[in-house]
Amino acid sequence: MNLVRRILMLAAACFLAPALASADATRVVFVTHGQAADQYWSVVKHGMDDAAKTLGVDAQYLAPETFDMPAMQKLLDAAIASKPDGLVVSIPDENAIGPLTEQAVKSGIPVIVIDSGGSEYSRKLGALLFMGQSEYDAGVAAGERAKALGSKKGLCANHEVGNISLDDRCRGFADGLGAPAPVLQGVMDPTEMKARIAAHLASNPDTDFILTVGSAGADPALAAVEEAGLTGKIKLGTFDLSPTILQAVADGKMEWGIDAQQYLMGYIPVVMFDLMKRYKLAPIADYPTGPGFVGKNEAASVIDLAKQGVR
Repeated sequence: MNLVRRILMLAAACFLAPALASADATRVVFVTHGQAADQYWSVVKHGMDDAAKTLGVDAQYLAPETFDMPAMQKLLDAAIASKPDGLVVSIPDENAIGPLTEQAVKSGIPVIVIDSGGSEYSRKLGALLFMGQSEYDAGVAAGERAKALGSKKGLCANHEVGNISLDDRCRGFADGLGAPAPVLQGVMDPTEMKARIAAHLASNPDTDFILTVGSAGADPALAAVEEAGLTGKIKLGTFDLSPTILQAVADGKMEWGIDAQQYLMGYIPVVMFDLMKRYKLAPIADYPTGPGFVGKNEAASVIDLAKQGVR
């Protein structure tokens, strides 16, 4: 009987050991405005998952089903109440998300802001750092490149007007282009997005460059230009990468994709928070991840990485 009991105790210990280890694991919660199914945000989540698996960190990714600030506020409220070891948040709307982010900091939860919000505002809220790119500056760089190609009238196709990061991309594009660049209010639905772009081109035949602010607009823009028989006549560029975008760049149908290297936005915060919990090591500076322009010469070498979900 004693032998049986000892065997059972050993077996229980084997099952409990991982549970005990995981109970002490660093816990990180991501709350963003972008769904994991979105091509851009799926790369962020991939980075988070890879880092969590490598380090044994308990990481959770939360986002509303659509671009919905009240829904994101509820998710952020719940994340703060759960008191994670680290909180990663995007701030597409300062009025909606800023106060809750500041509340998290004041409650003792270390916060890293990614993608949207920017360095200055993140510091104002008390976040450890901002990780991402200056969206306005990236837009300016895109406008300057379009201008160098001879563009005199652009279009900025924005699938989420009201998202401060995407709005900044369009604002920067117009300033860098130094020429008219109206903002097209688009949608996430690709069919409707294509229809809106096509309608704009029909009523504005002098448009010579289209910038899309994400992969959600890139494919519809390519299709609209092709169906109108304007391939080669209207140049295109986009923020973000996808296999389709990179193939279009490689084929000369698109000038470039702007890479924010968002895999880093998922991976690095998990590492930083784990180091903070284990060794009390705190990051002291922002972490720029972009912009990087991927043109025709580089596109082919990046396609496989995009298919793997890391670019």
